[in-house]
Amino acid sequence: MRVLVTGGAGYIGSHTLVELLSAGHEVCVIDNHANSSPEALVRVAGIAGRDLGSHVLDIRDTAALAAVAQGFRPDAVIHFAGLKAVGEGEENPLAYYEVNVGGTLSLLRAMEAAGCGRIIFSSSATVYGMPQYLPYDEDHPLAPVSVYGRTKRQAEDILRDWAAARGRAGAPAAAILLRYFNPTGAHESGRIGEDPRGEPQNLMPYLAQVATGRRAALRIFGDDWPTPDGTGIRDYIHVVDLARAHVAALERAAQATGTEVYNIGTGRGVSVREMLAAFSRAAGRALPHEIAPRRPGDLAESRAACARAAEVLGWRAEYGLTEMVESLWRWQSANPDGYGG
Repeated sequence: MRVLVTGGAGYIGSHTLVELLSAGHEVCVIDNHANSSPEALVRVAGIAGRDLGSHVLDIRDTAALAAVAQGFRPDAVIHFAGLKAVGEGEENPLAYYEVNVGGTLSLLRAMEAAGCGRIIFSSSATVYGMPQYLPYDEDHPLAPVSVYGRTKRQAEDILRDWAAARGRAGAPAAAILLRYFNPTGAHESGRIGEDPRGEPQNLMPYLAQVATGRRAALRIFGDDWPTPDGTGIRDYIHVVDLARAHVAALERAAQATGTEVYNIGTGRGVSVREMLAAFSRAAGRALPHEIAPRRPGDLAESRAACARAAEVLGWRAEYGLTEMVESLWRWQSANPDGYGG
C-alpha cells in the first residue's frame, strides 16, 4: 500500500516506518521536525535498506498538505503528528488544541482532496481518565483529566463523525483508533530511539538520561500510592510491538468500514520502582533517585485489556520488560545526546 505518515520522524513514527518498509509498503513522510530530527529518517532508510519520500511541512498547512497528498495519492494515512506532553498541555492548551485537533481537521481535508478514506490514528489511553475499573477495555467511559487527553478524545470524535458521514454518502471510510499505553524501548540496532526535546516528561527517557549522566537523579512522584510498593503502576509496551500494531491496523483498514478502537498495551503493570531496578540492571549500576510529591492528575495504576486487538487484528505484544530496558539502554548509551550527537 501507499502510506502517508504524519509525524514519521518521531519516536513511534520512525519505528513504524521501519516495519512498514520491511513489509513492502511505499511510504511518504510529513514532519515539521518541531519535536523530531531528520536524522531519524536517514537511519530508518539505512535499517530498512529502502528509500522513503519526505516533506518538511506543518500539518496545519492544509494547502501544502493537500498538494503532497494529491501528488502521492495514498491508499491510507497513519497520523502521528501532534503534541504529547501532559504538563505542557496544561500550560499551553491553545497550542495543543490547535495542533492536535486543528491538525487532524487539516489532514482530513487533505485526505478528501486526494480521495483517501483510510486512516490509522495515534490516540492515547489518557482518553479514559480516572479508572472506573481495571484493566481499561475499549468500552470504558471516556473522561480525560488533561488537556492532552481531551485533544485526543476530540480528534477521535472528529474521525468517528467523518467516517460515518462518508459512509452515509456512499464513500465508505475506515478510521482505526489505536489507544496507546506507555511506549518504551528502541530498535534492536540501537540506531533509532526516543530523543525528547528539553527535559523529558515521561519516566523512561528521563531514567535513560540519568543513566548517561545528563540528569542527576530520577524523581519518583509519590511513594504512597495504594500499590504494592507505593509507586505508580503503568502498562509499558515495547515500541517495536507498537509499531507492528500499526501494520496490523493498516491491513485491517483495507477491509473495514466505519470506526474501530483498539487498546495497544501488554495488560501487565510495572511499578516505577520495578522499572528503576530493571533499568539499573541493564545499565550495570544502581541509578540515583529521589522521592518527590505526587503530581496532580497522576493515577495509581493504569493497565490495558488487549483482547480485542488480539482477536480482530491478530496482534499481540511479544517483548517483555527485559527487552524494553536493554534496547532502550543500547540506544541511549550509543547515542547519549540523541540524534544531536
